[in-house]
Amino acid sequence: MNVFTFDIETVPDVDSGRRLYEVPDLDDEDVARIMFHQRRQRTGGSEFLPLHLHRVVAISACLRRGDSLKVWSLGEEDSPEQELITRFFDGIDRFAPVLVSWNGSGFDLPVLNYRALLHGVPAPRYWETGDEDNSFRFNNYLSRFHWRHTDLMDVLAGFNNRAYARLDEIAVLLGLPGKMGMSGAHVWDNYREGKLGAIRDYCETDVLNTWLVYLRFELMRGHLTREGYEREIALTRETLASDNRPHIQAFNDAWGAA
Repeated sequence: MNVFTFDIETVPDVDSGRRLYEVPDLDDEDVARIMFHQRRQRTGGSEFLPLHLHRVVAISACLRRGDSLKVWSLGEEDSPEQELITRFFDGIDRFAPVLVSWNGSGFDLPVLNYRALLHGVPAPRYWETGDEDNSFRFNNYLSRFHWRHTDLMDVLAGFNNRAYARLDEIAVLLGLPGKMGMSGAHVWDNYREGKLGAIRDYCETDVLNTWLVYLRFELMRGHLTREGYEREIALTRETLASDNRPHIQAFNDAWGAA
């Protein structure tokens, strides 16, 4: 079975902000200030933008397929958003993997839905619910209670938002590195400074935390034996050890020291 663990990073969609607030001549920073201000006015304090006003700047993944494990970010640093969205949904169409995320139901997938709508990206396999393929009738990507997409935050909380936990805290509890080098709150600042590479690196370490939490979840629910779990951990360690990128080595070192 193909397992595709993923995470996205976003910045304000300032192009949409210009249209919504009718400020065509303002630069990105000023448009973002208006968007954040409008959001604070509506929420009473939070600047976190509604999901349809996020633009995707990174999609990172950990793919377990066959005998291999791969960790990477889709596209290149200069790839346009439409290419990232297309690559994501093309992968689902080709391989029909199990998707694994942390808060993917509440954030990542709705954002990707809106951006696919904006760019006109086809995703027939993702939207399949059994009309064309009967095997998707009772197990598809869209149902909250099906397993083609496993949102670990949602599942572990028993679908109770009062029990939600942060990925970095759960990761640290399990002896994993947790957040490394950045947080979602600083992505916009780093993006404005041209540090897209650092954003992609940070996103990849979040994906690794999610993948390793997923392995523990699969052990807990009986889908992995203790021996099978240890084999997956060994494969992950081997994969990281053979990857000479600094952020991967830093994650591996932190994991080993935990």
